[in-house]
Amino acid sequence: MKLRDISVLAAVILIVAMLIIPFPPWLLSLLIIANMSLALLVLLTSMNMQEPLQFSIFPSLLLLLTLFRLGLNVSTTRSILSEGDAGRVVETFGTFVTGGNILVGLVVFFILIIIQFIVITKGSERVSEVAARFTLDAMPGKQMSIDADLNAGVISEHEARERREKVSRESDFYGAMDGASKFVKGDAIAGIIIVLINLLFGIIIGMAQEGLPLGEAAVKYSQLTVGDGIVSQIPALLISTATGIVVTRAASNGNLGSDILGQLFAYPKMLYIAAVTIFLLGFTPIGLVITIPIAAALAFGGYQLSKASTQPDDQFVENEEDAEQEDMKSPENVVNLLNIDAIEFEFGYGLIPLADVNQGGDLLDRIVMIRRQLALELGIVIPVVRIRDNIQLEPNAYRLKIKGNEMAKGELLLDHYLAMSPGGEDMIEGIDTIEPSFGLPAKWITEEVKEQAEILGYTVVDPPSVVSTHITEVIKVNAYELLGRQETKQLIDHLQESYPILVEEVTPNPLSVGEVQKVLAKLLKEFVSIRNLPVIFETLADYGRMTTDTDLLAEYCRQALARQITNQYAEDNSPLKVITVSGKVEKLIADSIQQTEHGNFMSLDPNDSQAILEAAASQIEQLSMMQQTPIILCSPAVRMYVRQLTERYFPQVPVLSYNELDANVEVQSTGMVNIE
Repeated sequence: MKLRDISVLAAVILIVAMLIIPFPPWLLSLLIIANMSLALLVLLTSMNMQEPLQFSIFPSLLLLLTLFRLGLNVSTTRSILSEGDAGRVVETFGTFVTGGNILVGLVVFFILIIIQFIVITKGSERVSEVAARFTLDAMPGKQMSIDADLNAGVISEHEARERREKVSRESDFYGAMDGASKFVKGDAIAGIIIVLINLLFGIIIGMAQEGLPLGEAAVKYSQLTVGDGIVSQIPALLISTATGIVVTRAASNGNLGSDILGQLFAYPKMLYIAAVTIFLLGFTPIGLVITIPIAAALAFGGYQLSKASTQPDDQFVENEEDAEQEDMKSPENVVNLLNIDAIEFEFGYGLIPLADVNQGGDLLDRIVMIRRQLALELGIVIPVVRIRDNIQLEPNAYRLKIKGNEMAKGELLLDHYLAMSPGGEDMIEGIDTIEPSFGLPAKWITEEVKEQAEILGYTVVDPPSVVSTHITEVIKVNAYELLGRQETKQLIDHLQESYPILVEEVTPNPLSVGEVQKVLAKLLKEFVSIRNLPVIFETLADYGRMTTDTDLLAEYCRQALARQITNQYAEDNSPLKVITVSGKVEKLIADSIQQTEHGNFMSLDPNDSQAILEAAASQIEQLSMMQQTPIILCSPAVRMYVRQLTERYFPQVPVLSYNELDANVEVQSTGMVNIE
């Protein structure tokens, strides 16, 4: 243990010792001075802090100091009643405060008690209670504000985590202060009781055991009692004041001293008014001799402050500009330019109302909902979407970037609606366009035509819904690119909280985080949700020691997720309509597979590849004309190779194997991929 840790433990043991072991008067005097020093240090620290969390240890420190002070009270009481002596410090304070008059000393002591108990302690306790209540009530709003800033790209994930931690610490701090303020209140009550005990029993002991007359016993023990009470209540008063300062501290950029001077003297004209008022007060029996110096000091202060406020701040502006130029030249500034946001959404100035809350824009809220929706659908946490306006774009244009590369773009007309025809000829007037998410023909229509379009069966969508749908679909298609090793590690850590043994069986041995990431990315690339991580990791635990080929492991995981994949494509107990692959084509593909030490790959003749793709295209086109979703079904041995062959030309067409279908689902073949 470090020396400072041992010192704190020694201080706690000393407090316990004071409650049990009699201390000599000289040691009590030393501890009393130490108590005053600590109380003064706490008060000065509380005045110098800028926010309460900078002194977050204060509730615990308050408890220890209160126990230390009570331990001293017990020791001094024992020494006063048993020896009639509590050290030079107690005797000096008792003699100095009483001034030879015991009643004056008692009155001064009780005034200190009243000030501490009724004024400072009572107020601190009430403020602590209210601050704790309002801090807890404000937590949801603060959390929502952090989420909004995070989704808007104003802050990073690290900054959001720090702000959430700060909100949590504030709640804990004010809750602890609410309880710790009760210690101060109890300490004041204990001080009154201890003084009465010392005074009453001191007189009894002086008369009964020492044989002193009543007057002499009262004088002796009253001085010791008052001295003990004063040396105890002065630190208590300082600590109570520090408590009040801590709990009443509002948000600011400086300490208490700078805030008081800066805000109290922020209006120099008010000093002139105060100076005139004090000067006029001198015409009363108070006299000008007393009021003129104060009035002159106030007027001089007002003049100096007015003079300082009218001076130009050119030097400050020049220094600020120089600092900005130096910052631009610094190597750290250049390094920051290398950072690339995972997802960026840029828009022209004409689309600013989409994101401006003051103009009714709800794009930030929609981004939050998109991230939640994709977390449920895909099982990954989508990174923060950085939203910014770009004057280089057309006013109504927008674009979406993923890892710095443009993935989608489009244009919006904010005062129009997007209407998509149910089929057939156009029956409404509007501006021809293409729906950005699915590439369907559409029209931009005005508010007046909206009702007519809905009656005619058109699908009418407002611009915010158009862009949010476009963002959702683009992120879905490219979700596998957003899942890196860092994101995979976060998913593994989250899974480990509930399934620690399962995670230990998979990573880091036999599979590394990178290999797990490749398996998950392959599933996402084919639109298979990885939300059911326990099943995926169970499969990796079963087959990870047999092979580290991520392609094969992904196939095993797909088969383990058969029910999920079936539910993804089968609709309400209706037959699953598929395009099968003929045995001839499957054999042709299987024969072309080459095995190497780096894995298997397909080496198919270009003519055969072209023939297979043309046959598949013909079948897919027929199903599309019937407004049915095309699905290719083949045997498990060649599924991933069929997918590799078709994904460039038909990326949206799923390729399933027989092992990936639930046994209860009815499969209906609507065509076959075959070649002559």
